[in-house]
Amino acid sequence: MIKVEGLTKTYHHKVVDEVDIEIKKGEITSIIGPNGAGKSTVLAMVSRLIDKDNGTIMLDDQDIASLKSNEMAKKLAILKQSNHTELKISVRQLVSFGRFPYSKGNLKEDDQAMIEQALHYLGLTEIQDKYLSELSGGQRQRAYIAMTIAQDTEYILLDEPLNNLDMKHSVQIMKILRRLVKEMNKTIVIVIHDINFASCYSDRIIALKEGKVAVAGLKNDVINEHVLRHIYDLEIKIQEINGQRICVYYDDEIHYRSTN
Repeated sequence: MIKVEGLTKTYHHKVVDEVDIEIKKGEITSIIGPNGAGKSTVLAMVSRLIDKDNGTIMLDDQDIASLKSNEMAKKLAILKQSNHTELKISVRQLVSFGRFPYSKGNLKEDDQAMIEQALHYLGLTEIQDKYLSELSGGQRQRAYIAMTIAQDTEYILLDEPLNNLDMKHSVQIMKILRRLVKEMNKTIVIVIHDINFASCYSDRIIALKEGKVAVAGLKNDVINEHVLRHIYDLEIKIQEINGQRICVYYDDEIHYRSTN
């Protein structure tokens, strides 16, 4: 479990304000909320990419501040929202970077097996020898996600993992994340803007607004009209399709004008 208490970060103003959250093991937890709510900042502090101002972050009853970098890298992997490298490397070489906490650059048989598995999971086997510069944005994003999976940590943090992905590949990624939870007992935390992906693929949802936790709980506790109206200041209708709650948001006036 990841347990966060009193987490605070201030730049010109408080972007994260006394946040308390718990991430249950073996589940997908989505963090949603409007732009500027502090979602990515929370994820960055949990992964130690940036320093917190106040609060505690516990990872399986250990304060992350006490963990050495290599220990941390074997427990928790993060994929940032923006990824870019100037190196002329192949997909396979990028994915192999995920094994560095174990191999220190000297890849062994078990490292190669994890790389193969990650490439297969993300559907990258056939293009593993292509350079990153030759890939589409979606292919490149899948390669970075494969690198994160190859790190073989129990906890995987993904900041907007569907960036640059079309609908087909977005669905593919979310299905892969569900498989990782089911088949490999991973614990996955994702910052995501699309509330329908959060609704359909998450176990739990944390909603942030203005740096604070607005609501957190099982997905159906969060995906309801009253809660979403409070979070987004927008009327959002919910329909149930095949047991999934689907959010519908559009301008009634536009619909009225188009039919009159």
